[in-house]
Amino acid sequence: MAEVGTLTRADIADRIHSEVGLSRADSAGMVERVLAHMCEALAKGENVKISGFGTFVLRDKGERVGRNPKTGVEVPIAPRRVLTFRASTMLRDRIARAG
Repeated sequence: MAEVGTLTRADIADRIHSEVGLSRADSAGMVERVLAHMCEALAKGENVKISGFGTFVLRDKGERVGRNPKTGVEVPIAPRRVLTFRASTMLRDRIARAG
């Protein structure tokens, strides 16, 4: 199996630069604007759906009791909002075929 790397903002910008032909600065700016728009939407409590890729979903988790694994002492865990990602069926299929 090939070594696993990490896809970065710079990698995405380079790909846009090479495939679309925008300048490097414009490509990087486009990536930043798209990510900023997604962050703003999520901060407002909106889910972000990218067709064929997946959905970033905000969930409110209620207060619950957790346990310290070392001591076994019960500790209350405060309610919080968490971000989850649900891959689309198309993305899941593509990953399964690649593996």
